[in-house]
Amino acid sequence: MATVESTIVIAAPLQRVYTIARDIERFPQFMDDVQSVEIFERDGERVVSHWVGLIEEFNRTLKWTEVDYWNDEEYSCRFEMTEGDFTAYGGTWTFEEDEGGTVAKLTVDYEYAVPLIGPLIKKLLHRKVQQNCDNMLAAIKGEAEKG
Repeated sequence: MATVESTIVIAAPLQRVYTIARDIERFPQFMDDVQSVEIFERDGERVVSHWVGLIEEFNRTLKWTEVDYWNDEEYSCRFEMTEGDFTAYGGTWTFEEDEGGTVAKLTVDYEYAVPLIGPLIKKLLHRKVQQNCDNMLAAIKGEAEKG
């Protein structure tokens, strides 16, 4: 399984950043790669959602359903795909106070098994997953730092 990590410093209070990150159904409004997020179930800190993402380079959409386990005391989230286009997909979000701002970190573990997929396509996919993580955090930063 491959892993990507992305970290960003956001000039906004921890609670504001966490609230924006937790409001996943709003992601399509400010994240270009996310076409839609539909909430299937919300039970306290557990959220089941269906995602549709866009990979422009492949002219393809990826669809998956995931379960998020939000921890409001630790400002974190663990997520895992339950079904979808990836063979495996999961990871963590963490948010920590840092000198008046917030450090946000996203770690994604994924596997995308396609018969006869070559090393070049695997590298491109890895780069795209990394870029997506970077873009998600940058979008949350942009939203959190708005006046």
